Amino acid sequence: MATTYFSKRNLQFLLYEVFKADELTKYDYFSAHDRETFNLVLDSATYIADTLMYPYLKEVDKNQPELKDGKVRVHPQIKEYLKAMGEAGLIGAGFSFEHGGQQLPEMISSCVGFIVMAANNGMMYTGLTSGSAHLITSFGSPELIEAYVPNLLSGTWQGTMALTEPQAGSSLSDVITTATPLPDDESKVSHAGAYKIKGQKVFISAGDHDATENIIHLMLARIDGAPKGTKGISLFVVPKYRKDEQGNFVDNDVTSTGVYHKMGQKGVPAMHLTMGSNDDTIGYLVGQPNQGLSYMFQMMNEARIGVGMTATAIATAAYYAALQYAKERPQSRRLNEKNHLDAPQTAIINHPDVRRMLLFQKAVTEGSLSLLLEAARLYDLHEVTEGEEKENTFLLLDLLMPVAKSYPSEMGVQSVSQSLQTFGGYGYTEDFPVEQLYRDIRITPIYEGTTGIQAQDLLGRKMTMKGGKAPQLLFAEISKTIGTASTYDDLKPYADSLTTELKRTQEVLTSLMPYAQQGNIERYLSDATLFLEFFGIVVVAWQWLKQAIVAKQALLTQNPEGDELAFYEGKIHTMKYFFHYEVPKTLGLAVRLKDPEVLTIVTEKELAL
Repeated sequence: MATTYFSKRNLQFLLYEVFKADELTKYDYFSAHDRETFNLVLDSATYIADTLMYPYLKEVDKNQPELKDGKVRVHPQIKEYLKAMGEAGLIGAGFSFEHGGQQLPEMISSCVGFIVMAANNGMMYTGLTSGSAHLITSFGSPELIEAYVPNLLSGTWQGTMALTEPQAGSSLSDVITTATPLPDDESKVSHAGAYKIKGQKVFISAGDHDATENIIHLMLARIDGAPKGTKGISLFVVPKYRKDEQGNFVDNDVTSTGVYHKMGQKGVPAMHLTMGSNDDTIGYLVGQPNQGLSYMFQMMNEARIGVGMTATAIATAAYYAALQYAKERPQSRRLNEKNHLDAPQTAIINHPDVRRMLLFQKAVTEGSLSLLLEAARLYDLHEVTEGEEKENTFLLLDLLMPVAKSYPSEMGVQSVSQSLQTFGGYGYTEDFPVEQLYRDIRITPIYEGTTGIQAQDLLGRKMTMKGGKAPQLLFAEISKTIGTASTYDDLKPYADSLTTELKRTQEVLTSLMPYAQQGNIERYLSDATLFLEFFGIVVVAWQWLKQAIVAKQALLTQNPEGDELAFYEGKIHTMKYFFHYEVPKTLGLAVRLKDPEVLTIVTEKELAL
């Protein structure tokens, strides 16, 4: 096992030097905190990760959940983890004091998620619980909040997001789980707003297990007589155990029909659930009828940031494993010394191709983390600002959301692949953790909306909403970074390069927009995934230029030495790598996106075959 799975120094650099997280404390909502309290929270998460998670990485993977006699048993360490996270207040770290939280910025909560997922992503339970509780506090009645949120945030109960159905998949407009209203005097519960729920849900992460006392599903269902499509979907709290008229917990007829055995993330049970087998499943309406999908998008957006952070965390752990191995593993001699057979072998980190693989991993993981903290910062500002600033931060966040989910996921898979390649044959064995991490990360481009769905959201909705205001705001922010970078002679070439990329982005959009204006949506979105890839490179190049500016300023003003000097120089070197190796990929993508010839749209002739 590698001795390091994330860099505390890099986390501190991004939080305090690049994004200045402690400046959030000037807002009343975050005024109870300062950098010291932020660091205490991060230290608490690191302690839990070091002691209760990382040592069990392989063990949790080897002992996956099993469904026996109607009960799902998970590794016993999961219970210890949930208990520790609850007692430390980390599940509800971002919740208000009113709801029992620590009222911390999303930037800090996101970093907690990064740390624990880098340690052991097979314990991916608490983010789901936090998201479920947030939905209830945002849209639920005071009665629902009181009944469910305290136990969720304490880790005593598990929360889930129950959307997907066997026949619907990602097409939520086709959800058919039904909800039949019950009169209050027949509801078999201690509060109103009860419905009988009947249907099936699949791929429900942490949908049943024995590490908590109860499982609370935030479930989409269609009330009898509701409109077809997404406009007729409502949101319900559906517990595994509910209270009866006497206040006793009874079985709520939520049956674990099966547990999926997965390629990776084996510590988290993915459940097939059946509701209403005995016609006795009760759910409680959250908010207003037929508003469920709009409510769920809050949790889905939070979950998408969480998925991006999980992918970044996994790729980061793999990178540090590869980096340590490359420093320790001797093989051959340097290329200019191949004939010196009597000379000692050199560590493989001294071979250019290995350094290329390591630089790629560093560029992807640290660029992704920067992007995700940018999104978290916007989330925080949206919560505490007013008026135009509030609207603008939301538009920027909404625009970046598909990229923040997809770039770390798609590129994270490639990054872990390069980690495995760094190990050579040993990487393909169970002797090192990267084969497991490669299996684990592959789900992240699928979770919470596949890359294709994110791409259609970006190009089909985000780029055009409010007359294209969101990309205009983003280009303005990127231009500010370009302006600052241009004041440093050695950064100016990269600032100019990013300027070129902005122009290229506008050229691509100008080429595609006529199809949207003509109503030819299939043609407009035919290569949306390639546009997402293109746009992701540009956005992460922006993040690297931001980091390079801060590093350059530190070199000029702080005169760092030793490890600090190497850290800042490493930032600038990795920025250069990204611009010289990754940014040129936009050339080919732009050619394809502007090409009038499309080969993926089914023609009438092909339909007739």
